[in-house]
Amino acid sequence: MQSGGESPVTSGSAGRPGTRMLATVALVGAVLYVLVDVVLQLLPPHYSVISEAESNLAVGPYGWIMNLNFLARGVVTVCAVAALAAFGPRSRLRQSGLALMLFAGVCSAALAFLPTDIPPADAPGLAPTTALGAAHLLVAAAGFMTALGGFGLLTAWLGGSEVPEAFPAAAVLTGVAAVGLVSLGAAAAVAPDLLGLAERVCLAGVLGWVIAVSLILLRRTSAVARVTPRA
Repeated sequence: MQSGGESPVTSGSAGRPGTRMLATVALVGAVLYVLVDVVLQLLPPHYSVISEAESNLAVGPYGWIMNLNFLARGVVTVCAVAALAAFGPRSRLRQSGLALMLFAGVCSAALAFLPTDIPPADAPGLAPTTALGAAHLLVAAAGFMTALGGFGLLTAWLGGSEVPEAFPAAAVLTGVAAVGLVSLGAAAAVAPDLLGLAERVCLAGVLGWVIAVSLILLRRTSAVARVTPRA
């Protein structure tokens, strides 16, 4: 144990109960988000996971649940950002990544207040017909792009941070999100029948990143708590 009661591997506020709680909420919340998405996909009106966007789940008899899910994703992101901020080193790379990630969370929460437009069943794609639908599409795109940018910066930071064990999973999942985002753009342009699948790949990378990193942060904060003597 180093002087000042700090762990030899992690210092600062990383071992505080508040940090563990934030990591727990981020982890559990992200897992619940995925489960809610799966359940809604199985309920009427049975949107296609291959050709239709996730946002379509917010339209229909159970749409209010998806809107709550969007809000929950915003909360999950804020908790993940706050948990990551407890780990060092503090740097411009970390701060920029956290800012982008936080903005992505705000975008996710905002989707709950911007109803999407449902395209005709025989013409899948991204073609909003209302101002709110166009705003939904713009905010969703901004959220995906800033999340990917934030994950890229934070993944680079993780390699030299107090939690370097998070780097491999973060790097792989950032790659998955990047492939999904590129595929989403390509599907929107030339293969709208695959739009939903491409978006789900991107979401798998985004949510997988939060789940994997939050789990590692939770393990680290728990370990620090066990070796840090109480006052």
